[in-house]
Amino acid sequence: MSAVIGFLSALFWGVLVLSVLVFVHEGGHYLAARASHVRATEFFLGMPCRLKLSRKSRSVGTEFGVTPILLGGYTRICGMEGHDDEMLAPALDLVMSRGRIRADELAGELGIEVDRAYDLLATLSDWAAIRPYYDRALGETPGQADWPAAFETLARDANNLTEYDRGHDFALPGSTEAGQPHPTGMDAASFLEQERSHTYLGVGFLRRVFMLLAGPLVNVLLAFVIVTCAFMVQEYRYAPNVSTIGGVDAGTPAEQAGFEAGDTITSVGGVEVSTWEDLVDALAPYLESGTDVELTYERGGVEGTALLDLPDGEALERAGFLSSVATYRLSPAQAVQATLDYTGQVASFVARLLQPSHTMEVLDQSSSVVGISAMAAEAASTGLRTLLVFAAAISMSLGFMNLIPVPPFDGGKILIEVIQLVARRPLSVKVQTALSYVGIAFMLFVFVVVLKNDIVRFVIG
Repeated sequence: MSAVIGFLSALFWGVLVLSVLVFVHEGGHYLAARASHVRATEFFLGMPCRLKLSRKSRSVGTEFGVTPILLGGYTRICGMEGHDDEMLAPALDLVMSRGRIRADELAGELGIEVDRAYDLLATLSDWAAIRPYYDRALGETPGQADWPAAFETLARDANNLTEYDRGHDFALPGSTEAGQPHPTGMDAASFLEQERSHTYLGVGFLRRVFMLLAGPLVNVLLAFVIVTCAFMVQEYRYAPNVSTIGGVDAGTPAEQAGFEAGDTITSVGGVEVSTWEDLVDALAPYLESGTDVELTYERGGVEGTALLDLPDGEALERAGFLSSVATYRLSPAQAVQATLDYTGQVASFVARLLQPSHTMEVLDQSSSVVGISAMAAEAASTGLRTLLVFAAAISMSLGFMNLIPVPPFDGGKILIEVIQLVARRPLSVKVQTALSYVGIAFMLFVFVVVLKNDIVRFVIG
C-alpha cells in the first residue's frame, strides 16, 4: 500500500511541477506574440484534447482553458504552420466575397485540385484569417479528425480587424458577423499581406526570434527570481574568529573549570588572546604536555579567572571549548551574484550535452520524468521552500535545454531563422523536415538514456 501511495505522490508532484513549468514556458511565447501584434488563438494548460474547459477572451479573442491531459501546456501562434502558395490571395479573396465556401467549390473556382484547396484553406485558418465551418446537419463537429467541407469568414470590423487583433471594434458601421461576406476595400494581394502581417511569418526576423526566445527566457527568469529569493532568505551559519565560547562539552576540563557559553577568554597563562585561533594556539602547549593553566575571561562585563585542570603529563586533543556560531543572510547584490554563478553552471552543463566527449557524462547526471517526479515528491515532503527551489532548478534546465540549436527545440527554430536570414531565402520544407527528424532522433536518444538511468536509480534501486 505504501508503494502505491508513494507512486501516486510522485505522479502528482511530477505532473504538477512539469505542467506549471511548461505552462509558464508557453506563456512566454504567448505574451511575446501578443506584444509583437501576432494573433494567438489558443492558450491552454494541458496537452491538446477534445475534452476541455475554456473561455474565449472578448478583448484578444484567445481561447484560454485547461484540458485533462495535464502534461504541459500549449499556445497556438498564427502563422507557424501551413504552406506558402501563390493561390493564397485569390483563395482568401473568394472566402471574403462569399462569406462561406466549400473546399470543392474553391477548387473549381481556382482550377486546382481539392487537396490543394484544403491546404490553402488550412493555411488561412492557421493565420486566423478565416475559420472552419462545422455543419451539424452533415454530422461535422469541432475536434473531428479531418477538416469540414466548408470554411467561412471571421467577424470583422470596418477596419478589417478580427477579434484576435488589437483595437478591433465591432460596433463600427460596416462590421460583419462570422460567415458573412466582408468587402475589404483592398485588392487580393494587398489584403493577403495585411493578414500575413498579423502572423509569425509576416513579422520581421527580430520579432520572430523574440517570440521563440520568450519561452526559454521566461523559464530562466522565473528560476532566477526563485533562486535569488531563496539565497536571500537562507540563513548561513559560520564560526566567527573570536575568543568567545559557544559552549562546553560535558565531562571535560572546560566544564569542570566552570566555563559557560558566552564567556570571552582574554588570556591563557598570561598570554593575551582575542581570536579563536589565538586561543587554540595558546592552549596547544598545555594540552600536549598535560600542564594546568590559568585562564582569564569576561562574563557579563565582569572579569574572572579559572584554573584549567588538565591530567598531569597526559596529552589531550581538546579542552572541551566549543566555538561560537553566528548566522548571516546574503544581501540582494550577493544573492544575485550567487544566482548568476548558478545560472552559468546550468548553462555550461547543458552546453556540454552537445560535446560528444561529455554527452554520456551529462546524461548520466540528468533525470527523466520518472526521476523528476520522484525528486519532486521528496522535495514537497520537505516543505514549500524546498519544492520551489527544486522547481526553479527544473525550470532553469528546461529553459536552457530549449535553447539547444536542434529542431524542434526553440533554439533549433532560431537556428533556422538565422540560416534563412543569412541565405536571404527560406529553407525548403524538405530541409526543415530533415532537420526536425535529426532533432527528434536526438530527443529520443536522450529520453531513452535518462529514463534507463532513472529506472535503475529510483525503481530498481
